[in-house]
Amino acid sequence: MNGQRIELMKKCPRNQARVFQGTSPYCAAITAALLLGAIVARPAEQSQPKLQLRPAQDVSLRNEVQHAIEKGLHWLEKSQDTNGFWSTPDHPAVTALALTAYRGWPASPEPAPVKKGYAYLMSCVQPDGGIYRKDLPSYNTSVSLVALALAKRPEYQATILKARKFIISLQTRPDESGDTNSPFVGGIGYGKADKHPDLSNTSLALEALALSKNYMKDNNLDLPETSDLNWPAAIHFIQCCQNLPKYNSESWASDDPQNKGGFVYAPGDSKAGPTNLPPGRVALRSYGSMSYAGLLSYVYADLKPDDPRMTAVMDWLRANYTLEENPAMGTQGLFYYYHTMAKALTLYGANTLTARDGQSINWREQLALKLINLQKADGSWANENGRWWEKDPVLVTAYALIALDMIYGKL
Repeated sequence: MNGQRIELMKKCPRNQARVFQGTSPYCAAITAALLLGAIVARPAEQSQPKLQLRPAQDVSLRNEVQHAIEKGLHWLEKSQDTNGFWSTPDHPAVTALALTAYRGWPASPEPAPVKKGYAYLMSCVQPDGGIYRKDLPSYNTSVSLVALALAKRPEYQATILKARKFIISLQTRPDESGDTNSPFVGGIGYGKADKHPDLSNTSLALEALALSKNYMKDNNLDLPETSDLNWPAAIHFIQCCQNLPKYNSESWASDDPQNKGGFVYAPGDSKAGPTNLPPGRVALRSYGSMSYAGLLSYVYADLKPDDPRMTAVMDWLRANYTLEENPAMGTQGLFYYYHTMAKALTLYGANTLTARDGQSINWREQLALKLINLQKADGSWANENGRWWEKDPVLVTAYALIALDMIYGKL
């Protein structure tokens, strides 16, 4: 990193507003966290009229999506442990994801599994403010904080404030690293001892902070300026995970057509591995799930849609759009890919994507049908590829339900 890069960090925007119109409670809660009072113009392919008749086929698809969600929630209800957790007591994040799926499809009175699940989450609160048992404190706290913020219960207020403070404390700050030029400055890893932040944990933390900030606003609670991330540093870290040499001076960053604009897991680390480029250069491969996580992170950081970093990742995502695999990763992390795609494209405001051949892609319809076809007869989902816990049907079912909820709100 050079002096020009530090200057770019100082100029990173934090005041660009976004307006979205998702109708599901979960979608509305997430998008409301990004509303700051003005409207950002969208590219033509994302625009839509304020009043729009819903085609008949959308009604049919909505019914199919609703049925899939209800089947999935019924399966979750039957799969909950009597102690209130789902899948494992060691990682409250899995339970929090299940609760988030329920929050997207609320019922009155509140179902018993939801009450038990929240009671379990509260039992995982630690003296330092984190929400975890032993391992992965950042991951578990971020995902749990999302579920708590979505609950909108006043009794969780103190826990939410402490969890926010805990997550913010995990950010690698310039004055802590000893090197303000380090590509890791601004990121968040798995815990305080983690000196190598990653984009996955960082994007989850940004979502948790956005939703909890919205919770604070709804309850007329003030947050001092010191109780927030160093946002310019966070953007610095995000762009240091992107294959875009104009903003990322790391030697592995490449603007070759295969990788330009896409994202990797962490500076110097792509789970898709390296790729050889002439003459003798080695770049890190961009891949699908992290590229959507990168887009989502930029949205939470309030970058404008026409920012070169945003347009570059959108170009990569359009060029590599597929539902048959997690691009460059095959079936590894496939449902996390679907889940992050639905969130990122919804919050970005992309109603369609334009393929290389110029055809318009209705990604919501395609993703909804894909998830419906992958749902098992009992209502659950699971990945045959077990990397990143995706053989766990609770985790994968939660991913699928959250994705379908984001889709349902815009059909």
